[in-house]
Amino acid sequence: MRYIIIGAGAVGGVVGGRLAGSGYEVVLVARGAHQAALREHGLRLRFPDGEFTHRLPAVEGPAELGELRADDVLVLAVKTQDSEAALRAWGPAPVAGGGTAAERLPLVCAQNGVESQRLALRTFRRVYGVCVWLPCTLVEPGVVSAASAPLTGILHLGRHPHGTDDTARLIAADLEKSHFEAPVVPDVARWQYAKLLANLVNAVEAVSGPVAGPEAEGLVARVRAEGAAVLDAAGIAYVGAEEQRAARGDKISFEPLDGVPRGGSSWQSLNRGTGTIEADYLNGEIALLGRLHGAPTPLNDLLQRLANAFAREHRAPGSMPVGELLRLAREEVDHSSGA
Repeated sequence: MRYIIIGAGAVGGVVGGRLAGSGYEVVLVARGAHQAALREHGLRLRFPDGEFTHRLPAVEGPAELGELRADDVLVLAVKTQDSEAALRAWGPAPVAGGGTAAERLPLVCAQNGVESQRLALRTFRRVYGVCVWLPCTLVEPGVVSAASAPLTGILHLGRHPHGTDDTARLIAADLEKSHFEAPVVPDVARWQYAKLLANLVNAVEAVSGPVAGPEAEGLVARVRAEGAAVLDAAGIAYVGAEEQRAARGDKISFEPLDGVPRGGSSWQSLNRGTGTIEADYLNGEIALLGRLHGAPTPLNDLLQRLANAFAREHRAPGSMPVGELLRLAREEVDHSSGA
């Protein structure tokens, strides 16, 4: 199979680079300075086990590839706010032998949140979800890193909305030969909703920097508890903490790399000044479910609003003092409760 990585940034670049390093055929899809660097210098990867460079085809869209192959796998790794544009571009792409990518090819959503699979199912017939446990960074154009060992990441994989098939098992086998663990599960959404709860901290890090100290840790705990209460109200199953710890074990440990900035995906978006952030599909997913099922979500509402303002105004990540964030959180909760 040939892997077409749509969005070869942090996650896409690491997955594509590891697959290429194991001998699999990979095409990278990127834009702007990142694509220019990929074409000029190759994909440069930094891991605890060394630094590697892969010279891979790098394109902006499907037209540069001509007809897609019947054995192509599309890996969607853009931020969720960019998913609709990517799906519109790649869905109608012709496939050798007839039909389109949406009709014939598997689409694997390797992203945070849960919305992209729902968007994809409107046009793609075969959609797969991935729960991405993969600490990684787009260091600079053309350079990505992953600071975990001994495995690069754990990628639970399954059909969306549920089930497994031979394609999922083939993809998982390729990933497992490429420094990942890739369990094929019939309930991948349950793992993704657990990851959604974990990712609610992203907006806190983006706005006020790394979580440190009991007050900030307490805020994060309340944000996640609010999210869990909403999922419970909606009747949505998610993997508990004990099952997650058992799945990870000692397979992933963080080994900081020199010169690589630390920060989650939302922090990285602000640091790159992209003007967008994924908060609408993380904290905003909790806010949406809360409104649908009558559960209050004042803390996630606040974080969604603040993260979007930071992105829109190109404010520096971590520039709001944590004391100010805590004050705003208290006011939001008081206002929500009518105090």
